[in-house]
Amino acid sequence: MVKPVRKSSNKNPPILSHEFIIQNHADIVSCVAMVFVVGLMVQATTPIASIFITLQHNVTEAGEVPLFSPGIKDWACVFFYSLICIVIHAIIQEYVLDKVSKKLHLSKSKLAVFSTSGQLLFFYVVSAVWGIDVIIKEHYIFDIARLWSDYPAPMSFLLKLYIIVQLAYNLHEIPELYFQKTKKEEYASKATQSIAGILLIFIPYFLSFNRLLVCLLVLHHVSEIFNHASQLIQTVDKEEKFTRGTRAVSNILQLIARVVSIVLAILTLWYGLALGEQKNLDFQAGYYNTPVIRLAVLIGILGLQMFLTFNVIKQEIERSRELKAATAVPKTKVQKKEKSKKTKKSEESDLPEVDQNTNKTLRKQKVK
Repeated sequence: MVKPVRKSSNKNPPILSHEFIIQNHADIVSCVAMVFVVGLMVQATTPIASIFITLQHNVTEAGEVPLFSPGIKDWACVFFYSLICIVIHAIIQEYVLDKVSKKLHLSKSKLAVFSTSGQLLFFYVVSAVWGIDVIIKEHYIFDIARLWSDYPAPMSFLLKLYIIVQLAYNLHEIPELYFQKTKKEEYASKATQSIAGILLIFIPYFLSFNRLLVCLLVLHHVSEIFNHASQLIQTVDKEEKFTRGTRAVSNILQLIARVVSIVLAILTLWYGLALGEQKNLDFQAGYYNTPVIRLAVLIGILGLQMFLTFNVIKQEIERSRELKAATAVPKTKVQKKEKSKKTKKSEESDLPEVDQNTNKTLRKQKVK
């Protein structure tokens, strides 16, 4: 589990030590980000700094609405916005989650779950609202054919910035494992999850399947909002009045999101894009609408959705087993106590009347 960072008030750690970097990582990262901002103001360094801050690969002419395409320079923007994500992460942790957790008096295990779910809940709420706004403005809901029409269609400013921020957030989770003092046995698995998230977003982005990508991300974010909200309620709800209900709603919404994601992927990749496919690739134009690539992407999306569905079912089975084990323990203790009382009574009944009377008199003497 990820441990929340709290500053120690007793001693100041030596400069550039591990503890110093962990305690002041937000200030250090913000200073690095300011270097790029200041570089944008200086005429000599503006061309270099603009690669990190402004969106690249503009495909429109002057005077038109700016439209963008994916490219290699986008990784510079991903790096810069990952620094911003680290700073925002530290602000939410220190000024919101830490203050709330102190009032709740949570245990170490629940405190770790509270911090992790609180951070992810904030990110998923912002991403879901932003993604829904992009879908409405791009008219994907009312005209679903726009998901595959005009391929490879250039991206609007909001659409490209949305995907860049998604990549940046997954990238920022890797150094956060160090800043949040993640356990060594969990470091490899969490780092693998972050790298997998980067690849799962970057591959369809680079292949110009951006419209489908935004819809799938919004579905995933909406389902994860209820998942982490139920985990926060579980850490706070000591009497478990609302835990089961919120968990059931979360599981249902996650399964619905997986089914809708599969339907959208099949509809777009198997049927929609097949209407205007070509057999030859065109790297300069960013055209990758070939049967082999579409089939590979579709298999990847279906495999991911099945994996996420399996995880939901697996977690629910494990929770039900834990509940059964927790309820079975006190029953066995009660049964043992009743058996011990019955055995004592049966042993006394087997004795002759004289011995039974002596046992009764000894008990009365002990009570006196």
